[in-house]
Amino acid sequence: MKKAYVKSYGCQMNAYDAGRMADVLAAEGYSATDTVEEADVVVLNTCHIREKAAEKVYSELGRLRVLKGERAESGQDTRIVVAGCVAQAEGREILSRAPAVDVVVGPQSYHRLPDLLRQSRETRVVDTEFPAEDKFDHLPARRNRGVTGFLTVQEGCDKFCAFCVVPYTRGAEVSRSVAAVVDEARRLVEGGVREITLIGQNVNAYHGDGPDGAPATLGHLMDALSAVPGLLRLRYTTSHPNDFADDLIAAHATNPLVMPYLHLPVQSGSDRILQAMNRRHTGDAYRRLIERIRNARPDIALSSDFIVGFPGETDADFAETMRLVSDIGFSAAFSFKYSPRAGTPAAEREDAVPEAVKTERLAALQDLLDRQRHAYNAASVGTLTEILVEKTGRHPGQVAGKTPHLQAVQFDAPASTIGTVVPVRITRAGSNSLFGEALEGAAAAA
Repeated sequence: MKKAYVKSYGCQMNAYDAGRMADVLAAEGYSATDTVEEADVVVLNTCHIREKAAEKVYSELGRLRVLKGERAESGQDTRIVVAGCVAQAEGREILSRAPAVDVVVGPQSYHRLPDLLRQSRETRVVDTEFPAEDKFDHLPARRNRGVTGFLTVQEGCDKFCAFCVVPYTRGAEVSRSVAAVVDEARRLVEGGVREITLIGQNVNAYHGDGPDGAPATLGHLMDALSAVPGLLRLRYTTSHPNDFADDLIAAHATNPLVMPYLHLPVQSGSDRILQAMNRRHTGDAYRRLIERIRNARPDIALSSDFIVGFPGETDADFAETMRLVSDIGFSAAFSFKYSPRAGTPAAEREDAVPEAVKTERLAALQDLLDRQRHAYNAASVGTLTEILVEKTGRHPGQVAGKTPHLQAVQFDAPASTIGTVVPVRITRAGSNSLFGEALEGAAAAA
């Protein structure tokens, strides 16, 4: 049997796409392998958000060129595919920089992968068009991969933040219909998935056709998904503050499947920098939105994204970011130094922040965010919470799962609890996860 190795970089959307490419190849007779040396097809599903992510791909392609040559010497053929956002952004340049690559395919065209591989027997292939057909209509059934799963409901972005390449690599915002999403969710649950994370570049801008043909909101979609038998939890990411509708806020208060966790990127606390980023909101508007969300769901855990060292950022601007973090308090966050991406407005600016200053600011921000994360986790000690068990733990007799607030928890229980919700009392907070004890008899009953 032919074997396929699929490696994904970047966001949850890429993880979803990588899984779907594996499904496409499986339908063509390829079995999945975790060993690149034995793969007949190697797919690198790439991310273009930061410069280092793109360069990692080219470094990997250099190693794959050697592997491809070694396999060819022993009479084995290896097809190398570059997919995802670097493929979309750089297209034929990849063929020039990486001679071992056979196929370059963008994120809207990977359903064509089998045909592209066949074409690559004759000539190297690039497909980075935005096809008229919906790729989801051409994808095979998904294979079961565990207790939790991602489900794409929206793709593309119309926001055009000054630092971001997504509108250029993923295209304009498009949403799948409620019926299509519910159908895929039902099949996921039938395969054993109990928690679904709805994903999109701007997921709360979802506007797919509802049952009556009118556009539905993300809140409406989650109401429809709540009727899927066996589904226990719903999450969604990534959102934009400007698209947070009232019914989505209400869903956190009224829909029991919607988990009390929200990832809502703000990027900066400085209004001047937010304007330069073309974020179209202010720091205080973000604060007011968080206040409304917390009024609806007081126990909600908040996560965000931050960029430090955006061109023109002063010490005063950075201080505003630190003030916003202190004002709000986050259970988790992702923070990065600004990295210019070719083709974006920010890359044209000539007021770059020195690298040493960016490094210093990032360290200060991450220190504050880490202290908030540790304090949030420490406050969980002694509480009773429900854990969706996802897998076996690091040690024999141990299992691991997540709290409703997306905290990782490990505790002793049989493997038969995987896929069930177990009440657990948190006993200790580690550096990256919590530890607990199942209520007496609860694990056995589950």
